[in-house]
Amino acid sequence: MERSLPAQRPRRVAGGVRARTGTRWWGALLALVLGLAGCRSGLLSPTGGAAAPRLILATTTSTADSGLLDAILPAFEETAGVEVDVIAVGTGQAIALGEAGDADVLLVHDPDAEAAFMATGHGARREPVMANDFVVVGPENDPAGVAATPSAAGAFRRIAAAQAPFVSRCDHSGTHAKELALWRAAGTEPAGGWYICAGQGMGETLTMAEEARAYTLSDRATYLARTRQGMDLVVLVDGDPLLLNPYSVIAVKPGNGAHSRAQLADQFIEWLISVETQKRIAAFGVGEYGQPLFFPASLPWHAAQ
Repeated sequence: MERSLPAQRPRRVAGGVRARTGTRWWGALLALVLGLAGCRSGLLSPTGGAAAPRLILATTTSTADSGLLDAILPAFEETAGVEVDVIAVGTGQAIALGEAGDADVLLVHDPDAEAAFMATGHGARREPVMANDFVVVGPENDPAGVAATPSAAGAFRRIAAAQAPFVSRCDHSGTHAKELALWRAAGTEPAGGWYICAGQGMGETLTMAEEARAYTLSDRATYLARTRQGMDLVVLVDGDPLLLNPYSVIAVKPGNGAHSRAQLADQFIEWLISVETQKRIAAFGVGEYGQPLFFPASLPWHAAQ
């Protein structure tokens, strides 16, 4: 049986709101966000005018943990006159919010779950946005010897064979879905005291892996952001095609809930996939890390190349 670790710490979302990334906590944040959004017609700005309309964005934790949203969202809020309330949770939880009509737009990274969301009629529009990759990280001394294999599945087989500590997000996120796919590719079902079930976002999971001197699967963007904070886990396996990590943006279909705002969602999508915003995404991280943390992937971006 896997080990579970305590509930995660609060984390920042756009607009200064603090939220937690687990199922026990995002409901309270959601109630606050929806209450504010539902009352927007009666709110006044500090100058006495009508408050800006609000858009609820449910997204994976990696877009927040990496700093990407803090870097790009202010431009949209300023030019569109819209306030974006970000709920940063695992992709599975973000999709559940969309299914309930409790988010206007999703920014997620689980292609199979996204396709199912669209097929069941919950989404109005889905567009590719960007991509990065997953990396297998662990302690530099690499007790399971995973760096000796070029494949992620091979690395997972070595971790299981050695029963070396591995921290899983266990949160139905896109990263968790990829991890489970890699265990299947390895022909192994993880179980036992070495398999630690965190139930946390990516940043917190990396911290736990570092503290436990364990392996984990991370998106590269969050991993690099954490190395700037002194984390000493190292990349042991990367470059495997199975580690590709594409992100999509989805507009929630109007009528799924009283809080769905289709026009704002479509406006946001047009801005996010525009060449100008894609250039911002391509530049994010280059100055600080010497490499981009995400790569543009929208259709307008590719058409302009």
